[in-house]
Amino acid sequence: MRLPSGRATNALAGISVAVFLALIAANRVEDAAVLGGFISARFGDPALLAGMAAVPAWLTPLSCTLVHAGWLHIGFNMLMLVFCGRQVEHVLGWSGTLILYGVGAYAACLAQYLVDPASTNPMVGASGAISAIIATYSLLYSQQQVRRVGPLSANLVRVLWLAAGWIAIQLMIGLATSGGAGGLGQIAIAAHIGGFLAGLALTRPLLRWRFRKKPRAVH
Repeated sequence: MRLPSGRATNALAGISVAVFLALIAANRVEDAAVLGGFISARFGDPALLAGMAAVPAWLTPLSCTLVHAGWLHIGFNMLMLVFCGRQVEHVLGWSGTLILYGVGAYAACLAQYLVDPASTNPMVGASGAISAIIATYSLLYSQQQVRRVGPLSANLVRVLWLAAGWIAIQLMIGLATSGGAGGLGQIAIAAHIGGFLAGLALTRPLLRWRFRKKPRAVH
């Protein structure tokens, strides 16, 4: 299968890999996780990292996407980003893809914050933002025929099915890796859900914006 080209997707992947390699070479991954990762408690306690060269809290939803915990972490994330991202960018264009990725990153962090606003554990990785890309990819390229249900349009039914399926998968992953529901807040399950829901919500508006009719000059 030949993937379409994607400047924005390639740039996001390239920057992420470059930052990861630089942090690995400098042995600063753990430091970067604290200074650039998303920490929910920073919003309730602005002085939490006082005196440290930390990224401003409001920018950490973006900076945390550049920090990955290890080779498997970044390898899987970049595989999904390149595969889904290029095909999404083929439809939405580079600007729509960047908007989707950025909003997905913030939605992911918001969801993680709502799960545990007092958490001091840094959240790192681009999987929340990539979840938004995966959601749009799922809507754009799904071959499953869906019918309307009562007052619900076929498109809304598709969105609801995808949301329910993704949430179920994430909850099962969380339970399998934590050993119980009490540990769900310690992993980025909420972030994956938040990013995915943002992608579902943004797909149609971004499509309309991408293919909006431009005014024609009258001669």
